[in-house]
Formats: sequence, structure tokens, C-alpha cells
Amino acid sequence: MRRTEVDPASSPLAAFAVQLRRSREAKGLSQVAFGKLICFSDSWVSCVERATRVPTHSFAVSADRVLETGGTLELMWWNLKHSGLIEGFPEYMSKEAEATVIRLVEFRMIPGLLQTTEYAQAWEAGNIRRGSATQTQVDDRVSILAARQRQLDREPAPILHAVVDEGCLLRPIGGCAVMARQLRHLENLAQLANVIIQVSPYSLAADHPFTHPMVLLTMSNRAMVGYMETVKRGYLERDAEEVGTWDRDYDRLQIEALPQAASLSMIREVRKELESHAG
Repeated sequence: MRRTEVDPASSPLAAFAVQLRRSREAKGLSQVAFGKLICFSDSWVSCVERATRVPTHSFAVSADRVLETGGTLELMWWNLKHSGLIEGFPEYMSKEAEATVIRLVEFRMIPGLLQTTEYAQAWEAGNIRRGSATQTQVDDRVSILAARQRQLDREPAPILHAVVDEGCLLRPIGGCAVMARQLRHLENLAQLANVIIQVSPYSLAADHPFTHPMVLLTMSNRAMVGYMETVKRGYLERDAEEVGTWDRDYDRLQIEALPQAASLSMIREVRKELESHAG
């Protein structure tokens, strides 16, 4: 049978099709064998791989499980919908799913990859109250976040280095009890070999090299891309000179921020204070 070639750059559906085929073939599975494992017909698999049929959510989740892709296909499925996501973020997600190292700076809140579900829901509840998002959009965002977080469990797992502003710890999103559980979650995540969490204290003041949240992704070929957001859209920065500047600034911030042990000590102290108020 003649193989239909699909251009992954032509559409999000085509990108899903190519990723599915590559992952299936890497496992040495035929379309028939793969279809049986995920309880879909081989003709359905063929249509998805030719980008002539839109996969269902259950198809993506089952494919991730069988192919051990760490949630990549589910993320790409959400990319097909991109409900409630700002412009540019779906493109960022596709890069994040491939990154070997994720380095980020956050000022406003606990970074998404480190959030508990209830913290994420509490944060999004504010968007609903302000009328900037619907419940459906929020539900999609929380589901997408859960899929992104599963990337940390893939093999090999990416290294995640997060530098969070002290204010992220002190802003009680969802109230004291929710926030205390979120901080305990940070303590637990910091025990993982691939997760590094540092706090940039208020005392850093004007010496903080960044003024906005930022992400640096290192890809498997060692190339780096950056990501930042404005109010209405996000954008990927690919210019090597600009990304190099972000990289140097991040190295400086890593040195100036509290070491991980001191950072965890601060997180623990704030968490205990919150627990005393919540109790």
C-alpha cells in the first residue's frame, strides 16, 4: 500500500498525524496491532495518520498510554481545540512537549507545571468572576494543564528549573488552606531529581534581571527558544541573539536567587503560617 506523506507544518491536525505515526513506528507496531491495543479499528488509525479524520480525546489518551509518549498526543489534541487559550500558546505547548530542559521565571502565581488542580481552579475562578473567561474555557484550561503536567513523568523526563518570586508564595490564591496544600506540593516536587525550585526574594529588588514571566526551552538538538506573553497573546522568541540574552540573564538570576535549600525553607515557613490560619 502506498504511504501517504503528511506535512506536519500544514496544520495542527497534520502535526498530530505525523507524531502519531512516528511514535507508533518507533514502538514497532502495525496500524492493526496498534488499533487493537487502543480499541480502535486500523482504518480509523489510518485515517488519523493521513490527517483525514480528527481524533477523539479518548483516542489521544489511549495512544499516549500505549505508545508511552508522556501525554504528548493529548496535548496536541488540545491544540486542535485550543479553546480559551491565548494566541501563540498552542504553538508554545508543542515546543514544551519536546523540550529536554524547561527554565522559567514567574512573578504572579505558582507556575502552571507546579500547580495543584485546586490552586489552578481557584486562579481561573478569578477570570470567571471578572468575565474574562467562561466556565467551559476554564474547564478546558485546567484539563490542558493536567496534560502538560504529565510531561514531567515521561521518559526521559525533562529538567524543570523554576525561579518564582517571593510574592507567588505570599499571595493566598483560593484561601489559606488551598495555598498551604499548594506549597506542600512544591516541597514534594522539589524532591524529584528533575525538578529545581528557587525563590527570588523581594530583597533582590532592582537587581532582578527580568520584568515579566519568561520561559526558556532547550530542545533535543540543544537549540533554545524563549516564550513570553502580553495581555492578549504569547509569542515564541527564536532569534539566537535575543534568546542568548535571556539565557545569560537567567544564569545571573539563578545565582542571585535563594539556593534550593533556603528556598524550600522559605516555602515551608510560609506553608506552616498558612496552616495555622487555615486550622
